[in-house]
Amino acid sequence: MERTITQAVTSGLAPVDFWCAPSADHPACLRLASVFGIALETQVGEDLGERMLRAAEQGLRGAGSVLLIGTDCPALSVIHLRQALLWLESGTDAVVGPAEDGGYVLLGLRRADPLLFEGMAWGGDRVLQETRDRLSELGCQWRELETLWDLDRPEDLERYLEMV
Repeated sequence: MERTITQAVTSGLAPVDFWCAPSADHPACLRLASVFGIALETQVGEDLGERMLRAAEQGLRGAGSVLLIGTDCPALSVIHLRQALLWLESGTDAVVGPAEDGGYVLLGLRRADPLLFEGMAWGGDRVLQETRDRLSELGCQWRELETLWDLDRPEDLERYLEMV
């Protein structure tokens, strides 16, 4: 978690809001806010999709684009964040950062449509393909970053420990 926030904050690319669960009052969230000077928000919604939609909608109220990133992808770098923002600034509707497990580690948007978030089998190996299908259905132009791995399984932790 801290590695991802460090990457996002030190990049200087955009303001960082940290959407916390179960609440922004959690000691770990408060510590990170203190260390990095970031805004804290409490995730609201019945499932991950609803929570992400609300975060995207709020982020887009004050900006032309938003990047939703999880905190479980140690391979996500400033280079990936910069590339995603450049693509969005150049007119691309969405940017997806595919994950090896069939999900994604980043979703960049210039507009938030509920179709991208509702009724998704979050955590499953079809999330990425379903997202692509829904982007097509919406008539969006999107680009994809390189495929990265995230921390979801025991073998991912071993991989992470080799990296640090």
